[in-house]
Amino acid sequence: MDDAWTGPTVGQLGELAVLDRIVRRLPAGAPDVGPGDDCAVVAAPDGRFVVTTDMMVHGPDFRWAWSSPADVGWKAAATNLSDVAAMGATPSGLVIALAAPQETPVAVLESFADGVRAAVDALSPGCGVVGGDLSTSAVFTVSVTAFGDLGGRAPVLRSGARPGDVLAVSGELGRAARGLARLFRDGVDAHGEPSRSATVASGADTDPDVDRQRRPVPPIADGPRAATAGATAMLDLSDGLAIDAGRLARASRVTLDLDIDPDADGVAGADDLALHGGEDHGLLATFSPGVALPGGFRRIGAVVARGGADLVRGGEPVPTTGWDPYADWDGAAG
Repeated sequence: MDDAWTGPTVGQLGELAVLDRIVRRLPAGAPDVGPGDDCAVVAAPDGRFVVTTDMMVHGPDFRWAWSSPADVGWKAAATNLSDVAAMGATPSGLVIALAAPQETPVAVLESFADGVRAAVDALSPGCGVVGGDLSTSAVFTVSVTAFGDLGGRAPVLRSGARPGDVLAVSGELGRAARGLARLFRDGVDAHGEPSRSATVASGADTDPDVDRQRRPVPPIADGPRAATAGATAMLDLSDGLAIDAGRLARASRVTLDLDIDPDADGVAGADDLALHGGEDHGLLATFSPGVALPGGFRRIGAVVARGGADLVRGGEPVPTTGWDPYADWDGAAG
């Protein structure tokens, strides 16, 4: 068993002692004030900043049976950093709120903090945690608010795609979904409940797709690169290529024509996973024709005039479906 699940609990130590043990492990940014006061004060060099928030709840969003506390910390940071990058901004600060059951070992929160630090150091050096909150709950819940600096650039919205633009993606497609499918196949007991298998619970599992499910690696630097290159629209691929492409198409009032090859580099496994599998946290963007695609972006289609369907492939409509927490969550927490 993960060593984080031993030792004194949050209920035994109390809020002040728990905070002290967590804060010292978190990555420090460069705020004018924070953490430690009632609010952080974070610089906004051009007078604006982007802000996003995301919640992760044990059960629908992660399962202790399959993820370590450090995995959950990494994922909580990475998913929010990706949203900031999708606006063309550079992440500048995170505020993290945790609600944990009283019996949760403090080491779990410390390991979570270590995961946050590892993600920030790897994906967005210079960003840091500038504040947060602790509470108690029957269900372990994480809420992260992320801030970003536009660096004088206009934000890249979902609504700017134009007919004739190139549709491009940065990051991998389908790997996280393939990893999740493997976890459901191998990490569920005979009654359909998540099982804490020796390999999954200990972190000894080395399947690269499972690793991408636990610890996504969004291309954070490609967000500002896309903005600098003149991206006309962009968004984070959190719920699946098809459903998120449909959101961009509707916001821009266009149709997206895919020519994605499921066997191409960066597309993992079956076509259905590449199109409808969620949690890739890549970036989907559109660029004017003739623009050199920046960073890791590669062409996967084109923007065409509105023609009925939001998303088509080979002339046929593609269902814009993907992860939906209300439709897909069955209530069986691990």
